[in-house]
Amino acid sequence: MRENTTEVTAAGIARLAGVGRAAVSNWRRRHPDFPRPVGGTETSPSFALAEIEEWLRTQGKLGEVPLKERVWQHLAGHPAGPVTALLHAGCVLLLVRDRHPDWLKVSAVSDERTAQLLPDALAQVLAPRFGSPAATGAGPRQTAVPVPDATRLLPSLPLLRGVAELAAELGARQTYEFLIGRHIDANPRQYTLTPAGPAGLMAALAGPASTVLDPACGTGALLRAVAPRPDQCLQGQDSAPELAALTALRLALHSDATVRAAAADTLRADAFGETRADAVLCHPPFNERNWGHDELAYDPRWEYGFPARTESELAWVQHALARLRDGGTAVLLMPPAAASRRSGRRVRADLLRRGALRAVIALPTGAAPPYNIPLHVWVLRRPAPGAQPPSALLLVETAGLCAGDGRDRQAWRPVQDAVTGLWRAFDRDGTVGERPGLARCVPVLELLDDEVDLAPARRLPPPATGGGVRELAAVRERLGDAVRRTADLMPPPARAVEVVEDAAHRPVTTVGELARAGALSLRTGTGCAPPGTPVLTEHDLLSGDAPSGLADPPEDATAETVLTEPGDVVIPLAGGGTAARVVDEATAGAALGRGLTLLRPDPAALDPWFLAGFLRGTANNRQASSYASTAARLDVRRLRLPRLPLEGQRGYGERFRALAAFEDSLRLAGRLGAQLVRGLHDGLTDGTLPPQ
Repeated sequence: MRENTTEVTAAGIARLAGVGRAAVSNWRRRHPDFPRPVGGTETSPSFALAEIEEWLRTQGKLGEVPLKERVWQHLAGHPAGPVTALLHAGCVLLLVRDRHPDWLKVSAVSDERTAQLLPDALAQVLAPRFGSPAATGAGPRQTAVPVPDATRLLPSLPLLRGVAELAAELGARQTYEFLIGRHIDANPRQYTLTPAGPAGLMAALAGPASTVLDPACGTGALLRAVAPRPDQCLQGQDSAPELAALTALRLALHSDATVRAAAADTLRADAFGETRADAVLCHPPFNERNWGHDELAYDPRWEYGFPARTESELAWVQHALARLRDGGTAVLLMPPAAASRRSGRRVRADLLRRGALRAVIALPTGAAPPYNIPLHVWVLRRPAPGAQPPSALLLVETAGLCAGDGRDRQAWRPVQDAVTGLWRAFDRDGTVGERPGLARCVPVLELLDDEVDLAPARRLPPPATGGGVRELAAVRERLGDAVRRTADLMPPPARAVEVVEDAAHRPVTTVGELARAGALSLRTGTGCAPPGTPVLTEHDLLSGDAPSGLADPPEDATAETVLTEPGDVVIPLAGGGTAARVVDEATAGAALGRGLTLLRPDPAALDPWFLAGFLRGTANNRQASSYASTAARLDVRRLRLPRLPLEGQRGYGERFRALAAFEDSLRLAGRLGAQLVRGLHDGLTDGTLPPQ
């Protein structure tokens, strides 16, 4: 066996074969020819992936494994680590896309010979794609994506062959997005993430641009969100060489733009010192103390004041302005403290006086890491020489636009529409009408006090109490109607009945048995659907709301679309909770979101309300749940329900339907009651309602 082979754990074997980890343990005990561990620990051994694949193939257990899962296992268990595997995969995907005959030629021989031929073939595609090596400003010139040599490529060959095969199914770009996305999902703490919602908003605020720079590019999320244009140049820099290379490969596969990437500390060794970009997008590292305060004291970039050691974010702001052409736009994601810390007030004041800072936008809590605070977006513009500074700053507070957590993708449509509309009007006219609780143009002179506090929430007038006194009265009437309806739907008092001895021993079946018998079918949600299709999310299921999610973009929609139909039963997989929803005509046609399972009963064999009611049983969920650490996951096939003829099911079904209507009415009354109480509190405290 070759040294440095790709390894896989028992959990990975289970995913490859589509079984549970207990099955893998049984195979190890019962089959003497099962491969021996090659690494790991006694309690968590790892195995050679090639040997495992061969054994599963011999046993007939590998035939139906999705190609994506097999490729992912090769990447996750790569002996040099998944990042190296991603870099090799990206290089080969560029070769497959741009010079496919060359790939066919070098891959038609043994792994050893392919590893020797591949570097020359990769050099033919990497050099023209990324242009001349980028200067780091602190040493010899080097390229962000070096050509790997034969020794490094040899352990990657099984992965690279699988990646090329997957690209034939999905396309090179979709394949790389799948691999990067899954790697980031598996290692979220290793990267500074900019979710798609904030990235798209920042790119929209920057507007059309031919040259776009991200001086802290990470995995390239911000540059990938830029709308493509002819002859576009995308430039990225990151202090981590592997991230600069990942960004370059990701952008090269995403569009035909010219890509320039560099690996160096941006503030200390700027690789794009001569750049004058149309737009700069940046999600800088927060609270960085070692950003170069001492050695950069006399740097010419500090036009607006030398940032304090604790104000690294203001150093990034001034770096972004220094790399813009006159009139160019910079959009930065900032911690909220940067708008109000006393140590940064002098820099903020000069940014205002000279007209460089144009807008501060507070995002909903949970929009981007760290998820427990509402981050800000700063929009800046490099002043043209001799131009008159604007007299006002646009402040926007979006918390009221987001009904739920900012991590919900469906929340971004109203946020992005409102913010971009306000910014375009302000940029065009120099002012916008005041909107209480949402937006206000604040005169610069009003902001230039001792604090120079730019936090939007402290400068905006509060919204009208509950929408006004009339709306509060309307809410009160709707609440009264909901309470009366809830009382009418309240189940009758329970009657004392004799316990039927046979009830505990009545025949039962499981969802798995019903699926094998054809009485129902099971589908798992992917969240993928054609553009414009609503998605039923886990939040919608638990709250009883209409489908509110957004489908994945077409370029990432590599999984099958699952659309709901009337009579389907939908349940969540995670959390161990008891919830089930019968799809009605209003919900039908929505795509099934991630984390949800759909059960489609045969109406000639199963009543959907009977099925949903018994699936919600607390004891039923408890015995069908598996636990890993503090998380619970439902094994749907183990859920049980009694064996009853269809007529007997309908009696239960009608009772479960009545309970669901009562539950919906309770939810509505609770929401209206909370809205009324909040409105009355606000009205009494802000003086718009008298205590009488």
